[in-house]
Amino acid sequence: MGKTEFDYYIFVDYSEDIIGYAIIEKSKMFELLPKIARFKHYRSAQNKKIYIKNIKQSIKRDELMAFFIRVKIKQLYKNMEIYLDILEFLKKHENCLVLISVDNRQYSAFKKMVRIIDGEKVVIKQESELIEGTPEYQTSLVLDNLINIERLKND
Repeated sequence: MGKTEFDYYIFVDYSEDIIGYAIIEKSKMFELLPKIARFKHYRSAQNKKIYIKNIKQSIKRDELMAFFIRVKIKQLYKNMEIYLDILEFLKKHENCLVLISVDNRQYSAFKKMVRIIDGEKVVIKQESELIEGTPEYQTSLVLDNLINIERLKND
């Protein structure tokens, strides 16, 4: 991500008909990293069933949800609720630097929406711009896996 230090990181992702977001403070993100070192994108897992089972256990055992300020996962048709939550967070934290990683398909519309509220202290990146191995990339995998857990629960 370069040398910019952000106060908060927001990750927005979706899979099929599920959308979610996760907000984490910079200091908590670096505490979380050792606990999620083995996380990867669900689609790259060779044995998806075993991988998801192990990830669910890790999330519960290591109490990973406690690291996040807020996590919400909803059906895709409720995406406005997700976006409004993020905008509300940005409004309350307007003096902070925030990085938002958004799924590539929603990037341009999301960027326009956030620019209406605040264009100065918010950096928006496409998910594909996150560099593998960076703290941002690794943390984004938590949301990716949570969404896939939720999606598979409904199958």
